[in-house]
Amino acid sequence: MEAAIRWARLVLAAVVVLVAAPAWADFEAGWEAAERGDYATALKELRPLAEQGVAKAQTALGLLYHIGRGVPQDSIEAVRWFRMAAEQGNAPGQTGLGGMYFYGRGVPQDDVLAQMWVNLAAAQGNELARMIRDLLAEMMTPAQLAEAQRLAREWKPKQ
Repeated sequence: MEAAIRWARLVLAAVVVLVAAPAWADFEAGWEAAERGDYATALKELRPLAEQGVAKAQTALGLLYHIGRGVPQDSIEAVRWFRMAAEQGNAPGQTGLGGMYFYGRGVPQDDVLAQMWVNLAAAQGNELARMIRDLLAEMMTPAQLAEAQRLAREWKPKQ
């Protein structure tokens, strides 16, 4: 559980970096509410954006479900939201999804898919993903690493 909380904090840090860029007022209001612990307001602001396909909001919901803040902890639901963001090319969403694969939370444990997702995020300049990618690579066989790199090269964002 402690490792999962550390992973969630790393993803949270990646999301916070995104929030520094210009963002929608509703997203900012939702994120600020989450930081204050006002999860009812956070969900009220973030969920509609996430349902409309806003990747940052999807990543934030994935994180809330992953750590069980304002909603029951639900790894499957966390994966669902992280995946929606990741498939759009959102680096924090890709990092979150990679973590879920690494720990086998909400999905079967899969180092190759974990590496693929963090590799994609790292390619966008996400420093956290780069560090995770490099640590994961040390634990993988050359064949696993080659497969993860192939999958990352062939991956295309959903529009």
